[in-house]
Amino acid sequence: MASNSQGLAARYASALYELAEGERALDDVAADLTRVRQLIAESSDLERLVRSPAMGRDDQAKGMAAVLEKGGAHALTQKFIGAVSMNRRLFAIEDMTKAFLEELARRRGEVAAEVTSAVELTQEQIDAVHTALREAVGQKVAVNLAVDPSLIGGLVVRVGSRMVDSSIKTKLQRLQFAMKGVG
Repeated sequence: MASNSQGLAARYASALYELAEGERALDDVAADLTRVRQLIAESSDLERLVRSPAMGRDDQAKGMAAVLEKGGAHALTQKFIGAVSMNRRLFAIEDMTKAFLEELARRRGEVAAEVTSAVELTQEQIDAVHTALREAVGQKVAVNLAVDPSLIGGLVVRVGSRMVDSSIKTKLQRLQFAMKGVG
């Protein structure tokens, strides 16, 4: 099922990319999608709206339209998410966003990096992460930020197939696992 969802997401993301490129709105759409992804991660109500199969397509479309309008999203982003809602594909919006951002980075000659932190990073911290990743990878890096409070602290960084998890949550899990083996 995951590969079907990823294929679906890639098709939608590719179509959105072509439309956004034609309207010269790539950066606006990328910012909107990133903001939507973060809002979904932070709001259990919004996540329920997006993921619940019991929610009707009209309710999903109206709910997302209200969120996007209040957030000042670009008209193309609003139309796209409206179409996704009406096609009952809103459950895959996170994968669509990831695929869109990866395609944007690839076409710009950048490597996409997913950085998840326990709290929202300051601009100074974002700049430091960006610089460190650029030095480690050796080329331009497009950093996509997400917040996951369950990490407690630290960062999880994914660049391509490589992942570095320095979150406190993972360190505590490793410690707990090690302690179970001692007794």
